[in-house]
Amino acid sequence: MTRLRDGLTVTILALGLASGAALAQEKAAKTGAGQLSAGSVAGTTTGGGDGQAGRDAAAGGATIEVDPTDITADSLISRHQAAPRDPNKGPVTNLPLPRYVSLKGGEGNARRGPSLSHRIDWVFRHPGMPLRVVAEFGHWRRVEDQDGAGGWVHYSLLSGVRTAIVTTDMAELRSRPDQNGAVIARAEAGAIVRLHECSKDWCRVSGGGEKGWVPKTSLWGVDAGELRD
Repeated sequence: MTRLRDGLTVTILALGLASGAALAQEKAAKTGAGQLSAGSVAGTTTGGGDGQAGRDAAAGGATIEVDPTDITADSLISRHQAAPRDPNKGPVTNLPLPRYVSLKGGEGNARRGPSLSHRIDWVFRHPGMPLRVVAEFGHWRRVEDQDGAGGWVHYSLLSGVRTAIVTTDMAELRSRPDQNGAVIARAEAGAIVRLHECSKDWCRVSGGGEKGWVPKTSLWGVDAGELRD
């Protein structure tokens, strides 16, 4: 017989009662197993058919032996329960959450839920713009932009290529990662740049044919403690 307990399927093996109390007692003496009366078992079982069988057995005075070394259905369930999921990794990709990606094409619809049946709340229209993945469900990723706007986007619209948005107006690109490096170029606020290596405080970026080092504090699309080779 199969019964659902706490959302899990448990197989209950119906035990045949030995004819007469003498046979059960003789077997218990040989195995050294403890005994519980059938009435006690019936008291812990729910459901019409099983409960009635227990009451009938109790009325007959029969006993059921219980071997403490037996593997019960409950013990099998507890042994095979899945390990707790790491909340810092996506349940679909096992990649870190949150993490940064970029918009693959020129347009991406952000929906209220992870399916095409949900309404479109937002449309991203800047190719290569960085987005922050904060959740996963099937083929969908919940993303947000620099301002926290976004929704659920199909994974095919996203790329693993790392980019960043310049947040400081006329940010200086330098020849090396320190304030004494020569200024190679300047980038306006809102410019989308390609992200390369990052040290503790600086990232090397490229855009418009120029490449140089920019302070992390002038970029969105990279975490403060992130290091990249």
